[in-house]
Amino acid sequence: MSDTSNFLHVSSVLNRRSISRHGLDWTRMGAAPGIAGSGRPEVEGIFVCRGEEEADFLLQINNTGGPVDLWSVDGIDEGSLLDNGNGFVYLPDRIPAARVRLVRPDVPQLGF
Repeated sequence: MSDTSNFLHVSSVLNRRSISRHGLDWTRMGAAPGIAGSGRPEVEGIFVCRGEEEADFLLQINNTGGPVDLWSVDGIDEGSLLDNGNGFVYLPDRIPAARVRLVRPDVPQLGF
């Protein structure tokens, strides 16, 4: 049996309605840039954080142009995660809305 864990995902608040309705799906990207400021998906998959520390880092580098939400993601098999080459991991699949839950809404963009 595979080991599943709870992970986190950071996304612009502009994506909240879509995530609540459709889950996490990189093909629906477009309402806001990615956390690093990219205008299109960097990979065919969903980036997830392996804990609060990693999520906090992404909250600090937020380059979406506004506040973000922190989502809890359930049921990910750690063995299915891929490394993007920079130490961040992603699931090469869509994640249904039933497996995501908003845990920290409206985290303000931090100034540098």
